[in-house]
Amino acid sequence: MRDEHRGKFHDRDIRPSVPVGNNPNGNGSFRAANSSAADRPGESAFPIHPASPKLFGMTRFTVNNQPVQYRMDPNTPLLWALRDASNLTGTKYGCGNGQCGACTVDIDGQAVLSCQTAIGAIEGSFVTTIEGLSRERDHPVQLAWIAHNVPQCGFCVPGMIMAASVLLKKNRNPSEDDIRDGITNLCRCGTYPRIVEAVLAAARVQRGDETIAAGAPPVSIPPTPRVRCPRLRRDEAGSVRRIPF
Repeated sequence: MRDEHRGKFHDRDIRPSVPVGNNPNGNGSFRAANSSAADRPGESAFPIHPASPKLFGMTRFTVNNQPVQYRMDPNTPLLWALRDASNLTGTKYGCGNGQCGACTVDIDGQAVLSCQTAIGAIEGSFVTTIEGLSRERDHPVQLAWIAHNVPQCGFCVPGMIMAASVLLKKNRNPSEDDIRDGITNLCRCGTYPRIVEAVLAAARVQRGDETIAAGAPPVSIPPTPRVRCPRLRRDEAGSVRRIPF
């Protein structure tokens, strides 16, 4: 991978990932585009560009307020451009066929399934992922999610929060029915009643009718210090002895 600053765009040069077939469990699998034919038993859900990756054009759009230029197959799903090239792993891969909503991002003010969106189709668009929603993680939806104990396993949370944030952009005073109709993401832990309560609370916070105390700002975890492990060996009698450093 190469990340060089060229003018106003960042050039990301990696092997594109494209979906191939289904595995025996019914879940889509992804491999590099230049994998062998033996590794691609099924039909691709996205058309594969016939040219070499070196001949792919540049796809340009804005991700979290940063102009980005991807040197990838324009048919590459946005999900994999974000995760593999931009290292924005908050956007999750769930079902791979647009059913679960775990990969939801905000594109030009619309909640979009990134696993079903080719990067070539959003040239010049503005994309916001969960990482770009709030630098200090104090967006009303994020605060409400914590206050109402919505997260369980947490896998659906990024996509669910992005869908909720888009809904509240369009409707500042949604009803419970509006929330159920507007957020169709799946939660494998079944926290739907809490999700509705959290979105209603986030709407009140966004309108200024209620406040939720923000938690501690995110902190980086210091790396674990390196520890020298002792060397061991057996003596002639078979006993384990420690060898001094």
